[in-house]
This record gives sequence, C-alpha cells and structure tokens, in this order.
Amino acid sequence: MTARKSGSRLETEIERCRSEGQWDKIPELVRQLSAKLISNDDLGELLLGEAKLQQYLKENPIKQGASPRGAKPRLVEVRKHLTAALDRGNLKPEYMQEASLLMAKLNYVEGDYGDAISLYARVGLDEMQLVGIPVYRLSMIAEAYATKGLCLEKVPMASPGTNRNVDSNQEIITCYEKSGDIALLYLQEMEKALSTGLHNRSPKPGPVSQEQELGYFLETGLQRAHVIHFKNGNLTRGVGRFREILRAVETRTTQNLRMTIARQLAEILLRGMCEQSYWNPLEDPPHQSPLDDPLRQASHTKDYALPRRPRVYSGENIFCPQENTEEALLLLLISESMANRDAVLSRIPEHNSDRIISLQSASVVYDLLTIALGRRGQYEMLSECLERAMKFVFEEFHLWYQFALSLMAAGKSARAVRVLKECIRLKPDDPTIPLLAVKLCIGTLHWLEEGERFAKMVVDMGEKASEFRAKGYLAIGLVYSLRATDASLRGMQEEYQKKALGAFQRAQNLSPTDHLAAFYLALQLAVSRQIPEALGYVRQALQLQGDDVHSLHLLALLLSAQKHYHDALNIIEMALSEYPENFILLFTKVKLETICRGPDEALLTCKHMLQIWKSCYNLTNPSDSGRGSSLLDRAIADRRQLNTMTLPDFSDPETGSVHATSIAASRVEQALSEVASSLQSSAPKQGPLHPWMTLAQIWLHAAEVYIGMGKPTEATACTQEAANLFPMSHNVLFMKGQVAELRGNMDEAKRWYEEALSISPTHVKTMQRLGLILHQLGRYSLAEKVLRDAVQVNSTAHDVWNSLGEVLQAQGHDDAATECFLTALELEASSPILPFTIIPR
Repeated sequence: MTARKSGSRLETEIERCRSEGQWDKIPELVRQLSAKLISNDDLGELLLGEAKLQQYLKENPIKQGASPRGAKPRLVEVRKHLTAALDRGNLKPEYMQEASLLMAKLNYVEGDYGDAISLYARVGLDEMQLVGIPVYRLSMIAEAYATKGLCLEKVPMASPGTNRNVDSNQEIITCYEKSGDIALLYLQEMEKALSTGLHNRSPKPGPVSQEQELGYFLETGLQRAHVIHFKNGNLTRGVGRFREILRAVETRTTQNLRMTIARQLAEILLRGMCEQSYWNPLEDPPHQSPLDDPLRQASHTKDYALPRRPRVYSGENIFCPQENTEEALLLLLISESMANRDAVLSRIPEHNSDRIISLQSASVVYDLLTIALGRRGQYEMLSECLERAMKFVFEEFHLWYQFALSLMAAGKSARAVRVLKECIRLKPDDPTIPLLAVKLCIGTLHWLEEGERFAKMVVDMGEKASEFRAKGYLAIGLVYSLRATDASLRGMQEEYQKKALGAFQRAQNLSPTDHLAAFYLALQLAVSRQIPEALGYVRQALQLQGDDVHSLHLLALLLSAQKHYHDALNIIEMALSEYPENFILLFTKVKLETICRGPDEALLTCKHMLQIWKSCYNLTNPSDSGRGSSLLDRAIADRRQLNTMTLPDFSDPETGSVHATSIAASRVEQALSEVASSLQSSAPKQGPLHPWMTLAQIWLHAAEVYIGMGKPTEATACTQEAANLFPMSHNVLFMKGQVAELRGNMDEAKRWYEEALSISPTHVKTMQRLGLILHQLGRYSLAEKVLRDAVQVNSTAHDVWNSLGEVLQAQGHDDAATECFLTALELEASSPILPFTIIPR
C-alpha cells in the first residue's frame, strides 16, 4: 500500500481509513493519536478537516451545474481545521501538500475558484510524486486535477483571444485526462491492496471493505475529458479517450462506469463513424479525419506524460476488432452481460427506483444491439440476446415487443406469436400487435383459427382501432379465403368464399383509398371465377397504387382467363420492367410466351431466369461459406432480395398460397430430400433454403417447356437438375412422370405419380395424370375415385373435370359424363394461364 518502511499501527489504521473512505472512524483515531504525541495536533487538524469535508460532501453531494455552496457552518469548521494545520507549519512537507489540496477543494466547494487555482499553482500539482506514496494520496491528486479543471472552466479568461482560448481549453482537457488516469491507477491499487490483505494489519481488522464509491470529483475526471473533445468537434480524440479508459484493467468500482462508456462509444461507432473513417484500437489515429470539425485544429495525441500509468489489458491472444460494427457489437455484448448481471430483480417497493434505473440502462443497450445486429441481418443472435433480458422485463412492453419482432425476423414464427400474446396483454388497445400476429398465423404457420381470433380482436376494438379496423376486416377476409382453399367439401368452400368476399367488401367500404382492400377483393372474386367484377376492382387497385406488383400480376391472369394472352403478356412485361428480379412474374411470362411466341422464346426466358438467380444469390461456391475471422458471419445471399421477393410455395408450383396439406408435404419432402442428398453427395446445399427452391422451380419450368416441344432428353436433363436439389420433391417426381409419359412408358409414369402422391396426397395435377393413366390401363373405378378426389381438392380445375368425364363415358355413364364435360367447358372459359392462387395471400 505504501513505500514507507516505518510507522505505527495507529498511523497505518488512519491511512487505511483514509484510503477506504471510512471518515466516521477518523475522529476517534485522531483522539488516540493526540493522546500519544502532542506534536500530532497539526496532523489531527488536517485529518479532522479532511474527514468533516468528505463527510459533508457525502451527505450533500455536488451535482453538475449546481451553484456554489458558500460558507456553510460545517464548511467553516473545515476551514478552521485546515487553516490551523497550514498556519502553524509543523507538518511534514507531504502533509502540507495534502492540506493545501484539501483547502483548494474547499475553495471550489464554496465557489472561490480563483483561490483554488492559486493554491494549486503554489503547491506544484504537476510536480507531485505518484511513485512510492500511499494509495489515498493518489485519490487526492486525481481529485485535485479534476477540481482544477472544474475551476478553469468556471473562471473567465483574463485576455480573450483565439490562441488563449485554445491553450486554456487544452489545459482543461489535460487536467481531466490526468485526473482520469490517476483515478484509474488509484482504483487498481486500492483493489490490489484489498485483495492482498495489506489493510488487515491493523490491531482490529474489520470486515472486508465495501465497494469504493467514485465520488463527484473522480467521476468528473473520468468522464469530462471526452465530453469536451466531442463538444470541440474532435471526435477522434474523444473515441481515443473512451478506448483508453476501456483498455484499463477493470475494478469493481469502475464496472458501472465501463458499461456506460462502452454503451456511449458503441453509439458513436454506430451513428457517427463509417467503415472508411474507422481505425482499430491498436492503431494510431489518423492525422486528418473526416470525423473532426475542419474549422478546429486539435492534437490527436497526448501532450503530457505521467510517471505511473494505470495497467491495461495486454497479451498475445487478445481480440482486436477490425471494423466499426465489430467494435460496437463487442462493446454492446459486454454491456449486455453486465446489465444482465446487475439487473435488479426484486419487485419490493424499496428497490423500485433501482429497478427502474437498471431497466432503463439495459433497455438502451438492447436498442443499440437491435441497430447493430439489424444492420447485418443477425436476427437470430438478436433474439437470443433479448431472450436473456426476459428475466427482468416483467410488465415492460418495449422489450417484449422488441423480442417479438426479433423472433419474427429470425423466422421463429410460433414463438413470436406467443410473445405477441403477452404484448397484447400489456397493451390491449394497440391494434397493430394483433395484426402482426395475424400476419404470422396466416403465413408459414397456417394457424387459421388463431389468426381469426387475432383479427377479430382488431375488429372488436371498434372506434379505438381507427384506421386499423379496415385492416382487421382485411385479415379476417384472408383467413376465410385460406379456409376456403383448405376446405375439402364444396359447400364449405363456397361458404368461406362468401364470408371472405363480405369481409373484403367491408374493408373496402371502411378504407376506399386502400389499394390492398380493392386488390384482395378482386383476388377473391377471381378465385370465385367472377372475372368481370374482379377486373373492375383490380383496375381500381391499380388506380390507387399503379406500381403494385401483385395487382399487375392479377390483372395479367384475369386477362389470360379471358383468353387475351397477348395483352396479359404485355402487362407482365410492363411489371417486369419495374420488378426485373421477381421470379413469380417470370414464371407466368414463360407460360404466356409458350402460347404467344412459341417455346423457343419461353426457353430464353428460362435461361434469363438462371442468370438472374446467379446474380441475386452468391451460392455457387459453398466453400466460401463462413470464411473469414469476422466477429459476425456475413450472410451468403443478398438479404434485400430475400426480403422483397415473393415466390410461390415450392411444395406446390401451381399455387402461391400456403395450405395445411402443402405444409405437411413440404416438410416430408424436405426431410426425404436431405436424406437422399446425404446418400448421393457429401456436399450439402449452403445458405437459406429459399434460393434453392427458386432454382429448382426454374429447372422444372424449363422441363415443362421441353415436354411441350416433345423433347424428352432435354426435359430429363432439366428435371435431373431439380432432382439434384430436391430429389424427393413431389413436383420433381411429377415431372419425371410427365417425361415417362412422353416416352410412352406408362408403367414408369404411374410409378412416379404414385410416389409423388405418397408425399403430397392432394397434388391435383398428379391426381389428374394418374387418373388418365389408370383410365388407359382400363382401371376405370380406381381412375374415377382418384379424379373425384381431385375435384374435391380443387373444384375449379377444368382439366380434372374433363378427365373425369372421359372416365365416366368409358363406363357408360353418359349423363354424368356430359355434366362433367359441360362443367369443364364452363370452367375452362374462365381459367387463367396459371391458377389465381399463385399470387401470395
């Protein structure tokens, strides 16, 4: 603790109490000291003056920007003690310095800033030793530099001028930086002394000391320098000062300060620094930086040296960030771990204020983490971080909502819905929360009953929901529309379609300027085969939002339903000029080009799609995945494309809407495909599944064009490309059956169709082709059953009705066959080039 080789136990105990700030014990120790030696009266005056001053400041803490205290009665006593100690001149030189420092501190507290500065000049603050002195004296010197800086800020300059202003400003910064460095050194030495037990040499060693308090002056020394740097526009030096404090070896006392500084530095790195202006913590800062104010010239290096400096972390295996987001994320993860560790969990009233403060501090950290991780698309990591915060966010809406949004972005839809339920409980009058839950329920989850309940919450809010009430009816309409698609009985389908139309009509009446209401009403009318009415509403939607991709696509499909194929192709090409990378439009274009311009043009479009896929997704070299030592794993695919593209579900290329049966089928085929791929090749598909599904669809569309051209070899090659990606997809197996039919191998085709139906029992196209093959093989009863099942799944498939008519005719049921043929003709007259349900709902 000290370099002195002699001293009584009493003096050692006094020194320990001064270091640990146990000022209430000082008067008793002074009495014991005075009883032994009369010559210690001056030292006693010094100790009593110090104890009373520190006790006063502890009971009446100074606040930033507060007015001077003036000569309070208790401060008058302090001045008497210190004046007595200084006037007699019997103290040792080091104690005289201490008395002068305390007197200067007293002058600052009373508002005599000029006297304080004069005292610091007389005592020779810059010449005071830092080596071989007691630990408490380090604290006194650190406080003295901070106090001097505060005084210099308060005292107006005698001779105004630019150079004078710069010099004075630099002197203030130097005072604060010296104060901060010496304060860190003091806290490190203090913790070292406590851990080695040197303080316990007193006659009556007390319990282990509590955590040291920084106090106003030490805290100012540690935090004021970077504030002035930023105020002066010297961001480079401010960031450097932050890093110096954070690199110092941590102590228990500085943990909260480190968390605050780490959070502030992370905020600066995220909001005020780009990658081009970044330099890592181990490099020297640039001489000229775009971060700094060009009108103010300031040094980026220190203009002082201390004989002792605080210890810093060093070693060979220390991680050093290489970019601003990396450093910000590192700082925020450290802050987050500290916030989690220090969170106040108690709900008793006495701890309420502490709990609120810890929650606010943690909330700021998590908000910054959301910014940092959101920029990189690292939502999985963000959701894990926010999950750790759940232990102390009871009844706190903001972090619950952030957690729900992060789960949504990470694709954890089921958990997101459960968290959104808690958000609804906390904020029951907010209509946007149940609308988000509806979006998840009618999406990949396909929880239609749950989605209906959430949508009705919005509608039931009445006037409270204001403009969102129309969205509520829109959500209910989507739920009914999807239920109609899932219904196996025709009566149920018609009932749900009627309910959906009513809900969409109500949404359109409530919000006549919302293009989505008009669009979904048009889509539902189209699905119900009310083509003229649907055309009217889709044109209304386009008047409200002329560049809406789904409205343009629906218009093209409606035109194709009226057999205006060239007009439909023109609409698709116009939409593609606005959305050139939208694959669902390109798939429709292939179908239309096959009819309007011939299969060769369609094949060119397929080739163009492959080129677009390659430019959108950088997945050609799986070995590049995960390369590099970055703290964050970079996403393989372009996230912007993944977020904005809407594709039909790969489990059923003829429909973009999610069905309960198609979800189960897609899970089966994915699992089987992964097993098959692992048996065939040791190199698994890299990156998200979505781009590979898109690529497989491109190959299947090309195969379909080749089948139409009567080229089985080329069709086989394209189908095999898709099979390499998803060998057990029912779409791939169906296409293999198509190729086998083209070759005239009915038994092989039948086997492929049966395999496809074993994975997706409701795939209508497969059922239709299998029914025809069974019809050719003379198995009429089985063919009839398969085709009737297909009609139950999709009652608007005209080719299935036509095939059923052929089977019934072959069995001699002419009246029933006639009915089927008439139904097929009626449906074919309003049948689009691709089903309307290919448009996502």
